Amino acid sequence: MKKLFLLSLAGLCASAALHAAPASYTIDPDHTFPSFEADHMGISIWRGKVNKSSGSVTVDKESGYGMVDVKIDLASIDFGQDALNKWAQGPDFFDLAKYPTTAYRGKLTGFVNGAPTEAVGELTLHGVSKPVNLKINSFKCIPHPMLKRELCGADALAVIQRDQFGLSAGKDYGFKMDVTLRIQVEALKTE
Repeated sequence: MKKLFLLSLAGLCASAALHAAPASYTIDPDHTFPSFEADHMGISIWRGKVNKSSGSVTVDKESGYGMVDVKIDLASIDFGQDALNKWAQGPDFFDLAKYPTTAYRGKLTGFVNGAPTEAVGELTLHGVSKPVNLKINSFKCIPHPMLKRELCGADALAVIQRDQFGLSAGKDYGFKMDVTLRIQVEALKTE
């Protein structure tokens, strides 16, 4: 009887450990588009997006733990104007020959009902790494209707000062240095 009890207890512990294990997700590059808003001489706001990104997310909804690791391909930056895209990729701004990607790594925090409300992490841009916290406005997971795996999505927001990353073009002409990052992301549970 004691042996049966111990086996049952071990089984319950193993089941609980499996149930509480973090889930891993792969960012869906076809449904993830980091976008940005930046001042243009104080007269308008330029908006653009980055078309290629990749990465992973780990979430344990029950314990309120998660990590995010994203890489952004700056060669896919899209201001909606080809000449500006080419300039931004060149040596006067992003300098893609030296710094082709941007990365964000952070910890998901502030869980409410299994959903994170913030990512606390570090953005590496133009060879400079700085702390950047993302406010998560929404986070939701559903069964993917076609792939039959869990799909999670989020909408996140942060404001950075681009000159802190060595991107001060236009500052002498009165351009404001704050850039609003808006990130829509979807990630599919890894099989």
